[in-house]
Amino acid sequence: MISVVMITRNEAKAVGRVVTDIQRVVPGAEILVVDSSDDQTAEIAQSLGAKVIRQYPPKGYGNAMDLALQSALGDVIVTLDCDDTYPADMILKLANLVLRDGYDVVDGSRLKSKPKAMPWINYFANKGFAWLASIFFLKHLTDLHSGMRAYRKEIIQKIKYNPQGAALPVELLLRPIKMNYRLKVVYIDYFDRTGKSTMRPLESAYWTLKRILHVRFS
Repeated sequence: MISVVMITRNEAKAVGRVVTDIQRVVPGAEILVVDSSDDQTAEIAQSLGAKVIRQYPPKGYGNAMDLALQSALGDVIVTLDCDDTYPADMILKLANLVLRDGYDVVDGSRLKSKPKAMPWINYFANKGFAWLASIFFLKHLTDLHSGMRAYRKEIIQKIKYNPQGAALPVELLLRPIKMNYRLKVVYIDYFDRTGKSTMRPLESAYWTLKRILHVRFS
């Protein structure tokens, strides 16, 4: 079974379209939403058939993602941002690389080239951190922060990661690499988001560097 998990906070403008797209592409998939919104996001998602776990007041992205990953029932878990920036049509391809081809983690990299939807400062920061991680882990990496990945469920259960703080996707990529699990990179499109971003660039940069160094030297 495939689980698609999303973290939501005030995504009422996008959640309906994203859930509908997932259902179109992967009928029968578990759609799990961990929601910390004070708008109608949870109600919209639930009305469309998604399983919603409320985490309110918010405890941060990392804790919400940890809850989603640990609560998912599928043999493969696909993470997806709920702002309509990622191509739902790629869910099945990423999942099948785990289910059929034996990969443990499949990273949906946005950075084959610069996406039009990504500001230049974000692009250079992402490229710089990916370059640094590539050196430390002796692996060609392009996108440490992708919100679209497929994980084998048992890998999530085996790796130890810190859900506290920002940039959790960085650690969820690097720890399996350090433990010699099989990684596949698939380039994906990246679109303009629906709604307002809640990302804090300086905090994200600090935690990205912290996670790279901690995983490498712990």
